[in-house]
Amino acid sequence: MLVAAIFVVFPFCMAYAAVSDVLSMTIANRVSMLLAVTFLIVAPLTGMEWQVYAMHIAAAVAVLAVTFTLFAIGGMGGGDAKLLAATALWMGLGPDLMQYLVYSAFAGGVLTLLILSYRRSPLSVYTGHNAFLRNLADKDEGVPYGIALGIGGLAVYPDTALVQWALERLASM
Repeated sequence: MLVAAIFVVFPFCMAYAAVSDVLSMTIANRVSMLLAVTFLIVAPLTGMEWQVYAMHIAAAVAVLAVTFTLFAIGGMGGGDAKLLAATALWMGLGPDLMQYLVYSAFAGGVLTLLILSYRRSPLSVYTGHNAFLRNLADKDEGVPYGIALGIGGLAVYPDTALVQWALERLASM
């Protein structure tokens, strides 16, 4: 059950956040809460040392402090800020978090360029009524950065300590 939670919850939340951000330009609080609560329950059950556990919490707090500041000055959405912090909780304070931030920033840059190009193209006029493309075509909307956060999270997640622990458990069966 523990291994299943590790393999299912994080990837599902990342995918759900990306899709919901495209469709509604919001990332529901329940996504970040599910990520946080699941990590806080699952991590100690894997035998994670308390110092490491504390560093994961410190990563989330640090990321939340930075992203909350960016939200307060209008630099990012609140859902994005909370999702980044909840994801940082799973990544911990170390190379996984740095890799996640770099991948997400790169994916976000590419995503932004693609969306801006799409919005300027005649294609957006013809496809902008589609449920998945409506917000992407709207020049008054921002960029659904949950897509980039999902891509970054899913790219780095297989290398995290919890996934490696779960893989070891599966290998020993």
